[in-house]
Amino acid sequence: MKLGKIAMGFSEPDMTPMIDIVFQLLTFFMIAINFENTKADERVKLPKDVLAKPPAVKPEHELVLNFGYQRDESGVRVNSIPEVFYNERYIEVRQISPDLDQERRVMERIHGTEVIKDVTVLIRADSEVPTGLVQELIKKCQEAGFSKFSLRAMAEEL
Repeated sequence: MKLGKIAMGFSEPDMTPMIDIVFQLLTFFMIAINFENTKADERVKLPKDVLAKPPAVKPEHELVLNFGYQRDESGVRVNSIPEVFYNERYIEVRQISPDLDQERRVMERIHGTEVIKDVTVLIRADSEVPTGLVQELIKKCQEAGFSKFSLRAMAEEL
């Protein structure tokens, strides 16, 4: 008995479920992405320290102050005085008091007067900024009514 050849056909798998899964994963990661660094400023080169670690609990109310030097496109300093990058402006430390007072008033208006005790001022100071100027910035913040502070540094690998 003679058997005829059976034609072997190539069938392509249905990719629709795979595309659906990819879009669902994309949507999930877009929603769940960590927006922690949205206030981070690339102009500030944070100091490195082996003891640096992220905070265990993110403060409910925080004021982020980026403190460093103006730099050109190649990363060279434009001026010799470090400034606070605040509201798309460069402000010297000794001139920041009115802006801090305004920030305090806005927070009090939105969240109530008791919220100032819970506001954490997050200072992201460039590694080249003198410590005395960071202390002066903290003093200006205290004069404006803020009492909690956090300094940021990058974790240095061992």
